[in-house]
This record gives sequence, structure tokens and C-alpha cells, in this order.
Amino acid sequence: MVVRNSELKNLQTIFDNDRNPLVLLYGSCRAEKEQLLKDFCRDKKVFYYRARNASKEEQLNLIKAEIEKGFKTTVMSAQYDDCFKRIKSGDASKLVVIIDEFQLIHRKDESFFNSILKLKAKQLYPGPVMIILTSSSLSYIQAEFLDEKEASKFDYQIKLNDVSFLDVVRAFPDFSVKQSVEAYGILGGVPKYLNYWSKKRTTKENICSLILNPNGALFNEAENFISTELRELSVYGTILASIARGNEKLNDLFLDTGYSRAKISVYMKNLAAFDVVEKVISFETGGWENAKKGVYRIKNNYVNFFYRFIYPNLSDLYLMSAEEFYDVHIKDELDAYLRRYFVQVCQEYVALMNLMGNVPVKIRKLGTWVGKQGTIDIIGQDDARNTVVGICNWENDNLSYEKYEELKESMKQARITATAVYLFSAKSFDPRLAELSEKDSSVILVDMTEL
Repeated sequence: MVVRNSELKNLQTIFDNDRNPLVLLYGSCRAEKEQLLKDFCRDKKVFYYRARNASKEEQLNLIKAEIEKGFKTTVMSAQYDDCFKRIKSGDASKLVVIIDEFQLIHRKDESFFNSILKLKAKQLYPGPVMIILTSSSLSYIQAEFLDEKEASKFDYQIKLNDVSFLDVVRAFPDFSVKQSVEAYGILGGVPKYLNYWSKKRTTKENICSLILNPNGALFNEAENFISTELRELSVYGTILASIARGNEKLNDLFLDTGYSRAKISVYMKNLAAFDVVEKVISFETGGWENAKKGVYRIKNNYVNFFYRFIYPNLSDLYLMSAEEFYDVHIKDELDAYLRRYFVQVCQEYVALMNLMGNVPVKIRKLGTWVGKQGTIDIIGQDDARNTVVGICNWENDNLSYEKYEELKESMKQARITATAVYLFSAKSFDPRLAELSEKDSSVILVDMTEL
């Protein structure tokens, strides 16, 4: 099971060190914030309220009833001030107040947030209290709420991003690195999806049973996920399918879909607010004129997998067995697809080594340089612009010497030199690279075992 250890520790630190904190906790509807809240609330005095899709009056009546039941008290009127006056921990310990899916209240009733601020200021409840407002509406929080004045009132804002590759490795301790990369590349770091993935099945077996089988837990998940917050699925599906086919720029999408550039821009903004797509920002170097600009890609791993392999072959999905569909449409292309995610894994490795002080340069900025004629998978710099670079080989039998030569040419295009060059390979290395690494300590070979 995937456990959000870092977020759990963060919440506990806030609880221990801040007397009356107000915390915004948000993430996608698949982030499993509820499990995080359960883990955090263990052994604490808690009032938890899950907001409903309801009218302003019905919402107040519901929270009033739950406070009366939970604290065995009577609330004099259906007002948030009066409701919060009746909560209590029963002793001197800190009370945790959680309003889950708070946006369902905040959108309709301005008095709610005013009462929350009064609660924080001890105007309603005199004891110490930690207030956590949570939301699984990413599009609302990132596109609307964070721009509102209320957002500045929070002491802490915690976004539940996808978990890291390291967390995936911890969740599947018996997996090989290859198996972990495959699970991560297909599912991303989404706890809900990872908890479906069986430790006892191969990657093919998991894909067939969970994704390709009509009874599988993830069979319709990509479109279900998008439709939780976005309407006009036909438009979003068309745009995402076009990106998955390799149309990465707005003009390419315009030519491929027939939608106007203005329309595409609006829909891309909505997808970005929902963390489904992202604009690829090439690492800024002296060779800026040689870098690609305005490139978009599907950020959500599982959505990308669906639109790459399943969406264009959907008719076959219903005619073929799951195993036959996998063999025909996925098997031969999966390694090429996973390369991008192997690069992310290698970047995470460099970042971890940097934290441990095991990189020649103290990296302050880490990313990818996307050139018009080549790509540097990993590029990191310190404050003085001393640089480390890296390339990653996933699908080929070995990392060839020619790929190393291509990296050096891309470095010329980017107008950088490197203090260290990391060469990552999932399988093996060209003997000439092994010989080069023995002679030149700045060339560092990292294989799957080290990862």
C-alpha cells in the first residue's frame, strides 16, 4: 500500500509546532487524501465534516446536526459561528477540525470562511485548534481559489502531488527496478491506481486484468477521471488524442483537430489546471535559440497511456481478448513509450544523490533541455551555472557510443560544458563507454542495479 509519509510528517510537524494553524490540503480525486487524513487523525481529538452538494441552508443544517451528535450538545441556530462555538476537545489537548471538500460550502456561502477565520483567532473556541480545509477539485483550487483573497489567509498550503518513484519502489519491495519503472510509467504516482496493481502479477497480467478487461478497476478510468471536473469530453478527447499522436505545439493541434487556436488555448488551460497536460519548459541555457518552445505533453501518466494505446484502438478492445489486444497494440511499443518515464526516474536519482552530496555540482535547478535537433535528458546547474548532464537509455540493448556523441553535439547546441556526464542504461553500455568512464572520472555510468 502506498503511504504518503512526507505529507504525514509535514502535517504532524504543523500540529506540534503551530498553535492555531489554518491548512489548505488539496489534490486530485485519485490522491486518496482521505487515507492520509485517517492516518494523521489517529490518536487525536477530531471533528471531521464532509461537505455535500447541497444548498446553503441544507449544508448548515447538516453540519449543525453532526456537531450536536458528535459533541452531545445543542446548537442554538444554524449559523457557522454558533456551530463552531459548540466544538470542544474535552481537555487541554489540541482539537483538529477538518472540513473536507470545503469548496462545496465556500462557493455558496461567504459566512463560512469568515467563521473559519474567527475560529482560528479563538473568537469562537478558546482552545488550541488545527483547521484543515481540503479539496479534491484541482481545477477549482488551481484555476480559481488560489487567486482569491481567502487563499492568502492560510498558514500552510499542501498539494498532494503524485508520489515519487522512490515511493513506488517502497510500495513494491519485491519488484525489480524494471517492474517498478513499468508500473510508474503506466500509472504514475497515483496512490489509488498503485494500490490496484498486484505484486503477484507481471506487468502484462496487470495491464490485462486492470485496464483491458471490461471488469477491470481501471477499464474506463481515463475518461471517467477527466469527466469528474471537465465537460465536453469529445473536445478534450480529441485534443488529448492529437497530443498522443505527436502533435505537441498549438499550431500542430490546430492543423490536426480543426479547432481554432483560441479554442485550443482555452481547453489546454483547463487541462493544465487539472494537471492533465503541461507545457514543457526547456532548461534555459546560452543556446536558447536552438531550444524548442511552446511544446505541450500529457502530464498524467495513465491518461497518456490510455490515449497512446487504447483510444485509437478502442474497437479492437471490444472485439479482442485482453491478452490479444496487449500483444497486438501494446507489447512492441511499450518500451519506447516508457523511455520518457525512465528519464523521470533518472532525474529523481540525480536529485536524491544531490541531496546526499554525491554529485560534483550542488544542483539548484534540474530539468531537461529540449532542442530543435536533439535533447539533453538531464541537465542541472548550481548558482554559478556549473553544469551536470545526462542521457538515459531504456529501450535499446545498450547505451551506444553514438548516443554519447549525440549528447556532446546537443551540448554544443545548448552552449554548455559539463563538470560531470551521467550515462544511464536499463540494460548495458557500449564497451567504449565503459573504457571511457574508467579513464575519465567525470563520465559516470549508472545501471539498473544502482537505481
